[in-house]
Amino acid sequence: MAIILFEDNAHQTLLPLTYTRPVADLRIGILTIAEKWAKYLNTEFSFKTEAYLQGKFPIKITADNLFINGAFCPDTDLLEAIDKLQTGEALKLGEQLIAVRLNESAASSFNVEAGFDRVINYDKSPIVLKYPEDIFRNNDTELRKDFALLTKGRTSAAISSTNTIIGNDFFAEDDVNTECCTFSTINGPIYLGKHTEVWEGTNIRGGFALNSHSQVKMGTKIYGATTVGPYCRVGGEINNAVIWGYSNKGHEGYLGNSVVGEWCNIGADSNNSNLKNNYAEVKLWDYPTERYRKTGLQFCGLIMADHAKCGINTMFNTGTVVGVGSNVFGAGFPPNFIPDFSWGGAQHGIETYSLKKMLETTGKVFARREHRPFDENEQNIIKTIFELTEGLRG
Repeated sequence: MAIILFEDNAHQTLLPLTYTRPVADLRIGILTIAEKWAKYLNTEFSFKTEAYLQGKFPIKITADNLFINGAFCPDTDLLEAIDKLQTGEALKLGEQLIAVRLNESAASSFNVEAGFDRVINYDKSPIVLKYPEDIFRNNDTELRKDFALLTKGRTSAAISSTNTIIGNDFFAEDDVNTECCTFSTINGPIYLGKHTEVWEGTNIRGGFALNSHSQVKMGTKIYGATTVGPYCRVGGEINNAVIWGYSNKGHEGYLGNSVVGEWCNIGADSNNSNLKNNYAEVKLWDYPTERYRKTGLQFCGLIMADHAKCGINTMFNTGTVVGVGSNVFGAGFPPNFIPDFSWGGAQHGIETYSLKKMLETTGKVFARREHRPFDENEQNIIKTIFELTEGLRG
């Protein structure tokens, strides 16, 4: 049976993070949502997503297909309900479609709004993503679930005796290099992926996940629940942040209650505020309505989409959204919403980041990771996003 991860209007409400990927490719906890489903169901997955993303994230239809809403994170109850689905049956949470099992003919014409042979109502409360801030606010729960999933029945690799481990929920994969660091699992598990490094003098308070080929620099302070994706380098102070992969926050500065996409770079001594001076509820820019939306959160920092970068000493105000491919720099606080493909900041002003120049820079960034080619699919995605967001740049 094939797993096909589809999306509903969450692809719009999770922008700008989903401009460059399907909803199920979002990382929360240790794994992406797609990786979670594949691990639980022990099978491969594909995507039913936006047309311009389908080249990079193809769909694979077979004789028996299980369509799963990519905004839903798996858990025991949800897996049990989905496992019972027969061909033609759908599972819904209220009016929202969670999953449906379809034969090859029906799968080829799948539509999230279509009627199905039988609808089963789901009455539990799964974790489902709707807005960008849902990622860091649910990261603790998902990190614990992923830790249990990845480490069940396994024994951690040994790390150097120069380190101090407090508590029992610590797991290191093979080829982890760390010396003279403190790992406290009292408040959550700590997972170190393959080929990772944690440099001397670092203090980490779980929950925390460091994915493969990533590095934590000397003297870093990390608080849970924080996830660092693959091929990242981080330093400074980090609290309840999710950094997806291939991104760097390699220097001093604070990052908290935030989400940072792939191929991002945060300059030295850059900081984000995660609490307003008047302790008021934080608002975030909302792409579907093109206005600021209440989050219900008192602590909410930075949402930075793929390929975005900021210069040294950048100051991000509480609840700032930075769009795809933007380059932020200069003194003062930039606006709380920086449109996709923007160039500048408070001092310089905001202008359009030339698509040609942005592609040139991105090509150089990809060249540093030979296993991730900057191919036609990647370039076409960026070109399409540039066109889709033209109206936001005014």
